[in-house]
Amino acid sequence: MSEEKTVIVVDTGFVSDDWDCGFRDLDTTPANDCPQGIDLPSDTAPTALNGLTNAAMIRIDFPAPTDGRGFTLAAQLRRLGFKGRLRARGHVLADQYAMARRSGFDEVEIPADLAARQPEDQWLARADWKAHDYQARMRG
Repeated sequence: MSEEKTVIVVDTGFVSDDWDCGFRDLDTTPANDCPQGIDLPSDTAPTALNGLTNAAMIRIDFPAPTDGRGFTLAAQLRRLGFKGRLRARGHVLADQYAMARRSGFDEVEIPADLAARQPEDQWLARADWKAHDYQARMRG
């Protein structure tokens, strides 16, 4: 994904990106003291996640709305003990926001053109992701 204008989505709506340390590929070594985030493609092998639990930020790519491998990677990172910021990046739809949050993502980064097609109110309609999961309904 090129460095185009993007929008960050959190439970309160659209916000400015406050991450200023940049991102690096998993296989590159940081060149400065800033705790750079790590970019993971959706086809990252689950075994490659070991050792990432101390990263400050991990951003997982979603190349298409039909590619759900990023949800699996996020859940696996959280099971491994990752406590940092976890961001989904790319073609995540408003309808997928609750799944992203339940998988362990803290936020979603979408292209500005997607934000124009799916405005903030569509994302806010899914922001109460804890209350509407099937497990909560089954518990009564």
